[in-house]
Amino acid sequence: MRKYIIAGLLVWLPLAITIWVLLWLLGLMDGVFAWLLTIGQHVLPQGADASIEALRRVPFLGVVVMALLLLATGVFVTNIFGQWWVKQWDRLLSRIPIVKSIYSSVKQVSDTLFSSSGNAFREAVLVQYPHPGSWTIAFVTGKPGGEVAANLDGDHVSLYVPTTPNPTSGFFLMMPRANVRPLRMSVDEALKYIISMGVVAPPPPAPPRPLPAAAAPRN
Repeated sequence: MRKYIIAGLLVWLPLAITIWVLLWLLGLMDGVFAWLLTIGQHVLPQGADASIEALRRVPFLGVVVMALLLLATGVFVTNIFGQWWVKQWDRLLSRIPIVKSIYSSVKQVSDTLFSSSGNAFREAVLVQYPHPGSWTIAFVTGKPGGEVAANLDGDHVSLYVPTTPNPTSGFFLMMPRANVRPLRMSVDEALKYIISMGVVAPPPPAPPRPLPAAAAPRN
């Protein structure tokens, strides 16, 4: 019985978690859309209340509107005028007390994680942690800078060591580059390996292709 229950759990648990995450995202988008409709009720004339309430009852309208809004925002900020507008917006929020601390911190983390030009989670490495002789997988997030770099001797790298099976929490380390062993596996393969607690091992690296033999000289 126990074996069969565990086998069934392994089938349904990933699907249940996937559905739960999707429902959470849909609920979040619907909540933002409902918040925008509430603002519209306070700003627009009272004659528009009936139309706004009718919009609330349309199923999945909030998801569609928010997806289109994100798409339009992405198109807008990728052109020259949009980039200038974003810089002005960042400059404005960076001058507001309290808000600037929260906004700048969140923006730096999001830019590092999701920007195609960022260097976070771009490389999986092998390090000895938490003590020599014990190895774990970490992700290179950059290089130490500022006062921290000035107090470190030699070339160091910044690392994020995720916990298992929840990789959203972990430890931030700075290690000498010589103590870091680069891996050929992708970041996705390394995350799967960590989340599965070592059960889902990545495939072995492909052997290097042999160099083409030099053409024999013709007589």
